[in-house]
Amino acid sequence: MRSAPTAPSRGETGLRHALLWLAGADLRIPLLALPPLLPLIHRELHLNEKEIAALTGLPVLLLAAAAIPGSLLIARVGARRALIIGLLATVLGSALRGIGSSTAMLFAMTFLMGVGVAIAQPAIPTLINQWLERRHVGMATAIYTNGLLVGEALGAAFTLPIVLPLARGSWGWSLAWWALPVLASTLAIALLSPRTPAAARSARLGWMPDWRDPHTWQLGMVQGGGSTIYFGANAFIPGYLHAIGHAALVGPSLTALNVGQLPASLLVALAANRFIGRRGPLIAAGAITAAALVAFLSTPPAGMVLAAGVFGFCGSLVLILTLAMPPLVAPPDTVHRLSAGMFAISYAYAFAVPLLGGIVWDATGHAASAFIPVAIGALTVLVASSPRRLMPRG
Repeated sequence: MRSAPTAPSRGETGLRHALLWLAGADLRIPLLALPPLLPLIHRELHLNEKEIAALTGLPVLLLAAAAIPGSLLIARVGARRALIIGLLATVLGSALRGIGSSTAMLFAMTFLMGVGVAIAQPAIPTLINQWLERRHVGMATAIYTNGLLVGEALGAAFTLPIVLPLARGSWGWSLAWWALPVLASTLAIALLSPRTPAAARSARLGWMPDWRDPHTWQLGMVQGGGSTIYFGANAFIPGYLHAIGHAALVGPSLTALNVGQLPASLLVALAANRFIGRRGPLIAAGAITAAALVAFLSTPPAGMVLAAGVFGFCGSLVLILTLAMPPLVAPPDTVHRLSAGMFAISYAYAFAVPLLGGIVWDATGHAASAFIPVAIGALTVLVASSPRRLMPRG
């Protein structure tokens, strides 16, 4: 059973929700500020396509590889301090990526930034558990995830029209500019967030995920399926649309994919009790994704854009519902362990499965085969969310 923290006042609850939103935005703005700048980086540093792929895939791989070290850090210094340390590493890595226009510095600081994000992420479910009452878990998770999604949108949408001119056309200074709001909100979190009680800080916590716990694998695979839907669609929609002669749909489809994520966070925030901990919404997300994939591959252009938006909505819904689960199913002193195991499994899966789409496309020459990862993601969500005994509610 989850022990209830001292109930915060309404004002304190609102502040903690705001800090969780800021943390979510901080964990995504630096990641999504990079893709719009890739043509400039490609040209200036003379990177080949493999290096570009490695640069964009490295943070996702690190989200899997560094999740367990993040759990160790939480066990040693506490979730609040681990979050702040991770955010500061994210700020430092983001700000220094462009120093000297050096390929080595770009990759080294991208590595540091990815590690920072990875060690900060497992801290969030633990802080939700510590800062808020059980009845606020669903809303808090939806608010945090909304921060993630808005951070993605800000980094992707404002880099070229606003930040790059401020940086006088320099991709390196553009990344440094984006580090400033992240640093400011990190300082706000450090100054305004509630401290962990002394008893909790002094407790000797474990850190290694329990790989024998069915929840670790179930939640990791469900979240991995949802992330595969998003990353697979994001990776292959542009190439597929170019291959079938609909290059003009690339922008609208990617916009629909990313904007489509936002309604899911609002829906869960407004009706958390109807969604959190239930199998039905997860199974529905997998089934709807499968139907949207059929529509994307067989409908006229307008239907393709709509289907891309459905991919974003379903992937986001799965992410929110799985992020909310660790505080509900794990004892308070093991939330970070369950979260770290879930992230390690899900991001490794989301990194590996989309590679299959590219391999099959290269081998067969059939553009539609690139969407095999989206189909696998939908099937994974359907299968992994089915065991009734692992969910708090049916």
